[in-house]
Amino acid sequence: MRERAVIFEKDLKVVKGSVIAQHMKELRLPESLTKSLAAGHPWVYRDHIREFQAPAGTWVKVKAGTFEAFGIWDDESAIAVRIFSVKAPVDQAWINARIGEAYALRKPLRDAGVSGYRLVFGEADQFPGIVVDLYAGHAILLNYSKSLGSLVPMLAEAVMALPGILGVSLRKKQGDSVELRPLRGEVAPEQVVVSEYGMLLNADLIHGQKTGLFFDHRENRRFVGDIAAGKSVLNLFSYNGGFSIAALRGGAERVVSVDIAAPAVRAIDTNLELNKLDSKKHEGIAADVFDYLQKAKNRGEKFDLVVCDPPSFARNQEQRRAAEKAYRRVNSLAMDLTTPGGIFCAASCTSQIGPEPFKKLLLESARKSRVRFQIVREEGQPFDHPVSIAHEEGRYLKFVAGRVLSRV
Repeated sequence: MRERAVIFEKDLKVVKGSVIAQHMKELRLPESLTKSLAAGHPWVYRDHIREFQAPAGTWVKVKAGTFEAFGIWDDESAIAVRIFSVKAPVDQAWINARIGEAYALRKPLRDAGVSGYRLVFGEADQFPGIVVDLYAGHAILLNYSKSLGSLVPMLAEAVMALPGILGVSLRKKQGDSVELRPLRGEVAPEQVVVSEYGMLLNADLIHGQKTGLFFDHRENRRFVGDIAAGKSVLNLFSYNGGFSIAALRGGAERVVSVDIAAPAVRAIDTNLELNKLDSKKHEGIAADVFDYLQKAKNRGEKFDLVVCDPPSFARNQEQRRAAEKAYRRVNSLAMDLTTPGGIFCAASCTSQIGPEPFKKLLLESARKSRVRFQIVREEGQPFDHPVSIAHEEGRYLKFVAGRVLSRV
């Protein structure tokens, strides 16, 4: 059993411009947590805490040995406290400074004409539980816990002050639906087109996955486009066809996109039109990817370039074994459909499976398919999705491209 915390309550001075009151609870944690917290890990798990009662969003001072920091209490999540600062509860000036740091990191993307990217990536940008994505000047904010609601107005003010920002909206789930709640500036449109190294992609900010697009595969889409000339391409779990459009722009002769969501497959047509591409070279198929792969294998189909980017197969460690089984199966079937000498690109966004375990799963898939797999490219997250060295949990994306060869 883990050591548990002891709770103290103290009066602290008010920090000018902050969102907290003078009366603050102090949370004394086991000394065993000192090293990780002092290194910058931003989470305190609930099973480290014996007793604590406070409304969601309450600021607390945490202490572990000689370490002290300030964080926000969450009364529901497995993460009981998200730590923001080691100096004081945050205020507008602190938030402005962190947003400025995040904005500066993304400058090379703006210089390259990229108009859609992640401005704030949670823990790595010192905003645990918060994401801000930019779509052609429209900032879409997500907070993954109601406890963080008090930060939203200050975040909106800081983001709105950046150059070129048209408006800031909060993306919020209401039952089964999603709404964009305007916070500052212009109201975000439901549909917006962004540029990615010259490729145009339409984002559905209401019905789309994440906040509309998957920005984390930007560099991998460019890689696929660079090697697609003259090839037949299969894009699995295609969503709205980012990899498909990149391949066609790169000169692919034929592209097949497969996704279980029919609206996502239909959305590829919009992106074909935006990029003035020949729709006759593209086939969109709304189907279960596993079923499609098995049937295509039975038909003896082959593709020169295969991209497999499934959704996360595990949300926690308890689901890891089932996720590993799914990865073995889908990647083996995809290798079966790759022309000997062709390229297979395997991706995973399951944070519970790290880069080395993922490559081990690819090894097992190659063994099952009786092929050699020669890695030619291995990528993690792009620099608008940085990883704090103290928070390995933030490293979720794996992308491994390799040549599939016959066993000889």
